[in-house]
Formats: sequence, C-alpha cells, structure tokens
Amino acid sequence: LFASTEALGITPEDIDGCPLGSLGLPELGTPFVIQMLLDTKPTSFTDMICISGLSHGTDVWLGNAQTLIQENKCTLSSAVCTRDEIMVYLISKNVESGTAFKIMESVRKGKGLSEEWEQLMIDHDVPDWYIWSCKKIKYMFPKAHACAYVMMAFRIAYFKVYYPQAYYAAYFSIRAKAMDYATMCRGKDILVNEMKQLKARANSKDPANKLSKKEEDSLDDMKIVLEMYARGIECQPIDIFKAKATRFQVIGDKIMPSLNSINGLGDKAAEQIEEAAKDGPFLSREDFRIRCKVSQTITDTMAQLGLLGDLPESNQMSIMDLLK
Repeated sequence: LFASTEALGITPEDIDGCPLGSLGLPELGTPFVIQMLLDTKPTSFTDMICISGLSHGTDVWLGNAQTLIQENKCTLSSAVCTRDEIMVYLISKNVESGTAFKIMESVRKGKGLSEEWEQLMIDHDVPDWYIWSCKKIKYMFPKAHACAYVMMAFRIAYFKVYYPQAYYAAYFSIRAKAMDYATMCRGKDILVNEMKQLKARANSKDPANKLSKKEEDSLDDMKIVLEMYARGIECQPIDIFKAKATRFQVIGDKIMPSLNSINGLGDKAAEQIEEAAKDGPFLSREDFRIRCKVSQTITDTMAQLGLLGDLPESNQMSIMDLLK
C-alpha cells in the first residue's frame, strides 16, 4: 500500500491518478504524506515510523530531511526524524548522556544549538549535515507517538486489503466528513461526473469558483468512494427499514449507506427515522413525515431519491386512487 496500488488489485488510473494505496489510512493518506512515501520509498516498519515523525514535525521534512535525502547526504533511516533519536545518536557518539538529553530538548523545542554544543558535536565526529539539520528544526515528534500512529495505520491497512467492505463501511461511518448519498452512493458514473465538476472549479483561477470547506471535504471523501468502486464494491440503495442512522452496513457483498449520508438530514433526524421505521410500514409520505418528525424538505428529498417507494402523498384516498 505504501509503494503502489497493486495490493488493492487496481491501478493509479482507476483512482484518479493516486499512485499509492494509502488513501484513507490515518496519517498516511494525505497528499503531503503520499509525496513523502514516494520520495523516500520506505521498506520496513522502522522506515514508516521515520515517515510519521517527519510528517508531524515542523521544519523537519521540507527544507531539511527531504533536501538531505535528495542530495544523498543521508538516508531515511539516518535522518533526524524523532526527538528521541537525537539523544540516542549523540550517546552513541560518546556525548555525555545528560548533555545529549539537553541538546535533544533544545532542538525539539526549536531553540537550536548553542555554540558550545555545536563544537561539542563536531569534536565527537557528528556530521555537518546532522548539525545543520538540528539547527533547522522548530518542533519534533516523540518516537513513541510516531510508533503508535504507524501501528494503528498498519492494523487498519490489514482490513483495507483483506476485508474491504468492512473497511469502507467503517471509514464512511467514522472518518468521512462530507458523505452525500445522492452524488457518492448511486454509482460510479454519477460520482465521476461530480468529481470532474468540483475539480474543474478547484483548478479555476476565478475566485468565484473557489470550493467551500464542505466541498473540499466532499472531494476528499469522493476519492475514497472512487477507490471502493474501482475495487468492485458497490453501494446498496438505502432501505429505510434496514438502514442505520449514522452507520454504514455491510449487507452481502455490498454496503448500505447510513441515513445521515442523505444531504440535509442530520444525525437527530436520522435517528428519528430509524426509530419510527421500527413501528412498521408508513401509510403515506405525510405519515412518514409526522411519525419521523422530519421536515417536508427532507421528505421530498428522500422521495426524489426513490427511498420512499410508491407511497402516496397523503393518508386521504382520492377517487383516482380507488380507480387504480
């Protein structure tokens, strides 16, 4: 997942050009970290801890470790990635442990090196590039935190590869920020068309076309949904008598979206619909609206999406209904 999309059985072209399979993995699926993975080509768990440390620090990667690696002055494993490594490395260079700790604390807080410490490091054969790197750092991540983040990502990655339906259902339920049933859960064609429109606006130089925060979040979610479709997994239309308020479900080999994935339908309204559905079929859209305590707008939206079946508008029967 951190080197290609092969483990997912798809190609980058299937997922809008994304070269890796790490989309949706915590801390490892952002464009920034994906570029880091491409630049460093990690091959071990230790390398991934380095990636996590570098991605969470300030002035640790850009203009620092990235430059050193590109210039072949160091490797990913020898770069300054987490705060703990500074102390351990200096002790390995025979710097007194108390002094090594003080240098680590100064560097990780962005306070740099004193002239005395810099000379001490030179005297103990610390490379010039290492000293230069320490002086650039503004904040460093602790190794234990980096390790915990990578362990969590690896666990989730396992499910992404081997239990994809469960992974996507969980991701959309918990991590997605702007899921929209109408544009994301009704087939790949509708999704791709919506993505093209949002990307065209995002690439436009006209300020009037700038995407809102919600639209940016929606575009991020769409990338994960596109990946799901590329892997041959589809969404099942919402059944108001089976759907959960806030949780996507795996039903067979498909995924049923949650009720709150419907645009304009919040968690409270979704919960009210789930509870009302337990009392049996609805007689009409009017009955649905009253029993679920939702607005006419929500009722109309669900009807337009085909989620209310052929329910009549009102409980009152007309002569035309009798003639059908």
